[in-house]
Amino acid sequence: MKNIVVIGAGYAGILTAKKLEKKLKKHEDINISIIDKNPFHTMLTELHEVAANRVEEDSIRISLKKVFAGRKVNVIMDNITKIDFDTKKVIGEEKTYSYDYLVLAAGSKPTYFGTKGAEEFSYKLWSYEDAVILKDRIHEMFRSAACERNIDKKRKLLTFYIVGAGFTGVELAGEIAEYAPILCDQYEIDRDHVSIYDVDVLPRAVPILPEKLSDKVEKRLTKMGVTVKLNTGVVGIGEDFIELKSGDNVTKHVAGTVVWTAGIESSDVTKNASEVLESAGRGRIKVDKFLRTLDRKEVYVVGDNMMYIPEGETMPVPQMVENCEQSAHTAAHNIISAITGKKEMEEYKPSFHGVMVCVGGRYGVARVGLPKLMFNLPSFLAMFAKHFINIIYFIQVLGWNKVFSYIRHEFFTVRNCRSFVGGHFSNRTPSFLLVPLRVWLGAVWLFEGILKIAEGWMASPKLAGFFGGASAWFNGIIYGVTDAAAGATAAIDAAAGATGAVDAVASTGTAIFSFNIMGLFDAMFVSGKAIAESKLADYAFKLDVPLMNWFVDNVILSGDQIQVFMQISIVVIEILIGLALIGGLFTTLSSGVSLVLQVMFVCTTGLYLNTFWMIFAGLAVLIGGGRTLGLDYYVMPCLKKLWKKVPFVKRWYIYND
Repeated sequence: MKNIVVIGAGYAGILTAKKLEKKLKKHEDINISIIDKNPFHTMLTELHEVAANRVEEDSIRISLKKVFAGRKVNVIMDNITKIDFDTKKVIGEEKTYSYDYLVLAAGSKPTYFGTKGAEEFSYKLWSYEDAVILKDRIHEMFRSAACERNIDKKRKLLTFYIVGAGFTGVELAGEIAEYAPILCDQYEIDRDHVSIYDVDVLPRAVPILPEKLSDKVEKRLTKMGVTVKLNTGVVGIGEDFIELKSGDNVTKHVAGTVVWTAGIESSDVTKNASEVLESAGRGRIKVDKFLRTLDRKEVYVVGDNMMYIPEGETMPVPQMVENCEQSAHTAAHNIISAITGKKEMEEYKPSFHGVMVCVGGRYGVARVGLPKLMFNLPSFLAMFAKHFINIIYFIQVLGWNKVFSYIRHEFFTVRNCRSFVGGHFSNRTPSFLLVPLRVWLGAVWLFEGILKIAEGWMASPKLAGFFGGASAWFNGIIYGVTDAAAGATAAIDAAAGATGAVDAVASTGTAIFSFNIMGLFDAMFVSGKAIAESKLADYAFKLDVPLMNWFVDNVILSGDQIQVFMQISIVVIEILIGLALIGGLFTTLSSGVSLVLQVMFVCTTGLYLNTFWMIFAGLAVLIGGGRTLGLDYYVMPCLKKLWKKVPFVKRWYIYND
C-alpha cells in the first residue's frame, strides 16, 4: 500500500487531492489522505466581503466532506506540527501519519516583520475565523460609538487603520468604506466621525498592477473616504494607538481598530520544514521543475509554499490562486507518473492570465490576457471577470450548486446595492405576492387543457388545421397569399383557440413588420385588423423557424396517429402544468415547461399579445414560486434529503449548498 498525504486543504491542496483521486481511483493499493486543522475549505479571496458584512459567513466556507463525498480520499482533521523526512512521517496533534509521497500545501499566515505590538494588538484577515471576528469588531465599534457622548472617544472608536495596500488591504479598506455609511444610518452616527486609513511603506497601492491602475485604486479609495498613506511605515501598535514613520518622522495616532494585511509567510509546518529543506525567504521551499523539493524527491510543494523561478523568468511564481491551480495539476501529474511509470514527468510551465482587485462591491480594476498580451479592463468588466473567475473556482472545488449559491449571495440577496450591478437583481418583493399569479397561470393552463378535451383533441387529428391555418393567416397578411387561407378554412375552424395561439381565420389585416434575422428565422408582427381598429387582442407575433417547420411537417404531421398522440400529450401536459402551479408543486419544473410550450406556440402558430402575459408569469414564478403557500414547501426539502444520498449526485456535488 502506497500512502499519498496532502497537508493543507486550501485551493492547491484540494485540487491536488482531487486530481490524484481521479487518475488513481482504480488502484486499490494507493491511499490518498488530505489533512487540515479545519473541517472546511475557506475561500480566502472573499474574506473581506464577510468582514464587512456584504455576504453571509457560510458563503466562503466549504465542507471538506462534501468536497470529497463519493471520492476515495480520506479527510482528516488534525493540526500538523512537524514532518520527519527521514522516517517519512507526518506528526500531528492527534496522530502520526506515514507517507510514500507528500504534498505540502499548507498555505500561509500573516508576517509582522518584527513590528512592535502588531501581533498582539492588531486584527488579521487570513482565515474564516479572522473574517468573522473582524466583522463582529466593526459592529462592536459602531454600537459602542452610538452610545458614546464624548466626541473624541467616539471618533477613536470609529477610527480604522488597515496596514498594507496590497490585494487584501485595498479590498478590505474598500469594503469598510462602502459599509460605513450603512452602519452610520443604522446607528445614527455622523459619517464625518468615521476615519479609515490605508497605510503602506510602498510608494503605490497594489504594486503588481501597472501604475495607471494603481492610481485608479488610490483615487477610488480616496473618493470613498479612505485616507491612503503611502511611503509610510508602521513601527508600533498598541491597544488604542498606532505609530507611523514617514521619513525620519515618527507620529502616534489614536486607533480604535488596526487590521494587519501587510504580508504573508509560510505556515508553521512549512516554516519548520524549511529549516530542513532548501528554502528561501519567509519559509518558501525551493522546488525543481517537477515541483519536487531539492532535497527529497518524494516531497512535492504547491501553491503559496513553493519557491520556483520558471525558465526564462527573473521572479518567482506569485502567491496567487492561479499558481495554486496550475501547480496542483503539475504535482498530481508527476506523482501519478512516479507511481505508475506510465507517463513522462511534466515540467511546471505556469501561464498566468492577470490580476483583479475590487474596491468595494461596485468597483474594480483588472489587468488580464495572455502573458505577452495583457490589457486593462474597465470597472464593470473587471468586476464581471472577478465573479466569473470565482465561478470557475467553485466549479472545480465543489460544483454547480455552489455556483448557484454564490450567485444568490452576490446578486440575488445582496442588500444596500453592494454589487457592481447595483441592487437590480436583488429580491426585495415578498414571495407570497407571487402566489396569486402562480395560481392564475395554473388555472389558465388547466382551463386550456380541459377546453381541448371538449373540442375533441383526444379523439381526432386537428394539428394539421391548427398549424396550417395559422401559417396561412400570417402569410395572407404578410405576403398577400389568400389561396392558402381560403383553402384551409375548414381546418381553421377546427384549430381555433389553443392557449392564445393565433386563431387561424380568414381576414384582411395589417403587416407591422416582417424581417429575416441572420437567415435563421423570420420575425412577423401583424394585426388582424386595420391599425386604427386594432386592440391588444388583435396583434400577433410569430417566429417562423425553418427547422421547426420541418419538424412539424415531417414528424408531427406525418400521420393521423402521430397527430393524435401529440395532441393527447399537449393536453396532458397542460393539465399537469395547471394542477402543479395551482398546488405549488415542482413549480420550477412546471414553470419551465410552461415557458417551453409558449415558445413552441410562438414558433408554430404565433401568439396574440394578450396572451404574452403567460410568458412573463412563467418567468416570475420560475425560481422559488412554490415555496410560499405551496406543496414545494414540504416536498422539496424531503426530496433534497433523498437526493443527497444518491452516490452519483454526491460525487458530482449537485446537491451541495
